[in-house]
Amino acid sequence: MYVPFDQLPASARLWIYQANRPFTTAEVEALQPALQQFAAEWTSHGRALQASAVILHQQFLVIGLNEAVADASGCSIDASVRFVRQVEEQLGVELLDKSQMAFLLDNKMQLFTRTELKQAVEAGLIGPGTPYFDNTIATQLQLQTKWPAPAVTTWLARYFKATSNA
Repeated sequence: MYVPFDQLPASARLWIYQANRPFTTAEVEALQPALQQFAAEWTSHGRALQASAVILHQQFLVIGLNEAVADASGCSIDASVRFVRQVEEQLGVELLDKSQMAFLLDNKMQLFTRTELKQAVEAGLIGPGTPYFDNTIATQLQLQTKWPAPAVTTWLARYFKATSNA
């Protein structure tokens, strides 16, 4: 059963899929009915799931689930991945590739591979306070309070140890 994304509880479980390019405004508008339909029809062992799906920052497809109503099963998670693949095919965008990380630089989304990240840190382009979209967060509360977060407060802290000890 569909619920507006902002009405999911703080404990709602999230899955974040980062696009390899920004979604256009037209793509976001065209996706809205499909996102709502997916959430409305998503089930686990025949039980309706209280869910939502949204595009955030023109770059992320986020699926949220209120597990207090019903948990996702392996089959329902597989169904969500099939939906994400359909979006990929429909729009010619990659959402399942986890090789790039998203940062906010000068109010613009920038994607870096791990190799590029190391070089960007060494060059001073990315610093400890650079906003980083940690797509491993798991709940609506974390999305609201730690997304994006200063890079040094995430698993990326190790990239700044040499610079912070200097």
